[in-house]
Amino acid sequence: MRLIGSPLLAAAALSLVLGACGGGDDDDDLQEAAPTAAACPEALTAIASCLAGQDSEGAYYLIAMPKEWNGNLVLHAHGGPSLDAPTPDRSADDLTRWALMVKAGYAWAGSTFRQGGVEVRAAAEDTERLRQIFEEHVASPRRTILHGQSWGAGVAAKAAEMFTEESTGSQPYDAVLLTSGVLAGGTRSYDFWLDLRVVYQYLCNNHPRPNEASYALSIGLPADSSMTRAELAARTAECLGLDKPADQRTAEQQAKVETIVNVIRVPESSIQAHLNWGTFHFQDVVQERTGGASPFGNIGAQYSGSPDDAALNAGVQRYAADAQAVERFAQDTDPTGRIPVPVLSVKGTGDPTAFVELDAYFKTVMESGGSAGRLVQTFTDHAVHSYLSDATYATLLAALLQWVDQDVKPTAAGIAQQCPAFEAEFGVGCRFLPDYAAPALETRVPARERP
Repeated sequence: MRLIGSPLLAAAALSLVLGACGGGDDDDDLQEAAPTAAACPEALTAIASCLAGQDSEGAYYLIAMPKEWNGNLVLHAHGGPSLDAPTPDRSADDLTRWALMVKAGYAWAGSTFRQGGVEVRAAAEDTERLRQIFEEHVASPRRTILHGQSWGAGVAAKAAEMFTEESTGSQPYDAVLLTSGVLAGGTRSYDFWLDLRVVYQYLCNNHPRPNEASYALSIGLPADSSMTRAELAARTAECLGLDKPADQRTAEQQAKVETIVNVIRVPESSIQAHLNWGTFHFQDVVQERTGGASPFGNIGAQYSGSPDDAALNAGVQRYAADAQAVERFAQDTDPTGRIPVPVLSVKGTGDPTAFVELDAYFKTVMESGGSAGRLVQTFTDHAVHSYLSDATYATLLAALLQWVDQDVKPTAAGIAQQCPAFEAEFGVGCRFLPDYAAPALETRVPARERP
């Protein structure tokens, strides 16, 4: 059992662990309050009881305990990240989305994280803090599976590196499940957002407008900018007609949309979201995480797919990434591949948000970190990001437990064969592609000079 004997010991242990990893509270005597009974999301009221609380760093959390518990815990790291201050609703929304895990018999625990913004290590610390709260105040699980979705997959990968038997005295996580993950770290996963910014500006020249103060697009927005998402959407509507169906756009608008789709290789339905992230999330990174300097650059990147690539490459603005900003951002967000437990990932090949080439890069990171033998990657014939199917995740969780309990390492082919057996209980949704291999990241996002 990994149950810690008292709240004081639990808090002291976590404080020591987090302090060793560069985070946590300075007060070693701070103890975590016990969660209190809370209403479960409607989908789970008949089969589970829920607990909620706020940890010592300010993160809200929610825990669901199925009435027929299989003894295992899924510790969830959510996607995003939101730039707003956390609220309890975030974990309720996450639990509603991932209700399948509770229906399959797993306990579930998810944190909102203590703050909004692009800070991976802090989110990893908050996730580990929740694990300790669960073990201290709720139960000692037989197995703990660390689950990261989207941006949270990067959080989970970082947590699995930070919190190990070596750093905590016992292995806190038995396995890691990464779904639809942003897995190339901040210094590479977000390159294409800068590419989108410079290509959009080349085509539209309204973000910023010529009569507005200029700034480096690589910072997202100046620190004092008050631009809202609605205001940015009005500009994209003006230039691209994204607020209209394709047949209601002007020929010029549609031509610009097609250029962005072909050069940046994102579907037109995702242009606005990615432009938002390359604006407001870049602003958060630069102003809040890297000391005002940008870790993003596009020197040397060669863009292709436009009607006139020579003109495009000559006309887009170019920026060099700041070396210290890159180092600082990499230390917080980039995976090292040193994960000591089994890791299973899944990605839809048509994911419009976290494309499959990120998984190819993550595979090279795991290889360089000495963890290649502990990674199995799977891919599905889905073109969505937020959720694939209940049967998909039920199959993956079962495969992970078999790997941990019986030392039977899964294969992509074996998982594809096992999935249909879960459809009777969890619904149709098996679309695994056992022979698929993700292309290299450089085939999707142009290579560029790096400090």
